[in-house]
Amino acid sequence: MGTDWLTTTFEDQRPRLTAVAYRVLGSPAEAEDAVQEAWIRLTRSDTTAIDNLGGWLTTVVSRVALDMLRSRRRHEDRTVPEHADAGNPEDDAVMADSVGAALLVVLDTLTPSERLAFVLHDMFAVPFDEIGTVMGRSPDAAKQLASRARAKVRGAAPADEPGVQRQREVVDAFLAASRNGEFERLVALLHPEVALRADAAAVKLGSPEGVRGPAAVAGMFSGRALAATAALIDGVPGLVWEVQGRPKVVWDFTVRDGTVVAIEMIADQAALADMELTPAP
Repeated sequence: MGTDWLTTTFEDQRPRLTAVAYRVLGSPAEAEDAVQEAWIRLTRSDTTAIDNLGGWLTTVVSRVALDMLRSRRRHEDRTVPEHADAGNPEDDAVMADSVGAALLVVLDTLTPSERLAFVLHDMFAVPFDEIGTVMGRSPDAAKQLASRARAKVRGAAPADEPGVQRQREVVDAFLAASRNGEFERLVALLHPEVALRADAAAVKLGSPEGVRGPAAVAGMFSGRALAATAALIDGVPGLVWEVQGRPKVVWDFTVRDGTVVAIEMIADQAALADMELTPAP
């Protein structure tokens, strides 16, 4: 592929990429930085191995924007990005009008992962399997993040969503059965197609990357989870293991119809920093 073709194709994609980055970051200047980084990575990549250039670029821009947002959240404690006034005022106004100032304020209350999942799915119709790939999470986890974000955008606290009390009961029963080594009870709480998925950091701690089926998943937990405690993860019941007051691992549950259909084991420190973790009431 020639350089001219690559440049032309990238420029065709630029408006959409900029829109994605802006909605994630809320800053025109940072959005442009993210798009430029995507261009740099593209020029260093083997484009013959890229089947869908638009999708590849969306993935790269999303990952760059997520990293930038996480970095900003770690180093800033204010709602206005450091570079928000660094761009052209007219460009800033156009970008703000395209999203709505009120929505930008609400988006800034979301965790970085929630914001990315919501933006990609609800604003750009990106499928959850692709969003999961971007975030290093499963499609179920991406869907749950978007759902939590949607509730916050609509002004509802996730903990007040119908079914959350039932999820808390299931997670509490799961933790008790795990601690007591009640294998059959664990199996009964798991959906026939349940899947346990661990991120790369959890794999380094010794967890398998993926486990499927009630018996296999129950075997991973039976007689274990002794140090785990119940917690609200972004307002939704789950489990956390803390070391010296800092989260080491989080187990993010997806519960449907009274059974656990998916468990995400998350040990990546950047991802954990995104989450709002509070002790379960």
